[in-house]
Amino acid sequence: MTDTMIESSGNVFTDLGFEPSEAAILQMRARLMNDLRDYIQASQMTQAEAAQQLGITQSRVSDLVRGKWEKFSLEMLITLEARAGRTVTLELAV
Repeated sequence: MTDTMIESSGNVFTDLGFEPSEAAILQMRARLMNDLRDYIQASQMTQAEAAQQLGITQSRVSDLVRGKWEKFSLEMLITLEARAGRTVTLELAV
């Protein structure tokens, strides 16, 4: 067995073989979920309090905190950021 290192493309989903367009969406979803999880933890809200603020059920907050990314669309994550009083910006790389 040889130890070969391959330089990352900067997007783990691209590195895993996803098509570029899908990899970009998956990366955005992962970043937004991580940001929301950090926000909830930093504010020391309970899941019930976070659910009330975000306008979703406590079980959905649990899914968010546990990183169940397949349960959240990109649009929903952007909506949750807005409900949290946060602004999402899109940066295009050329």
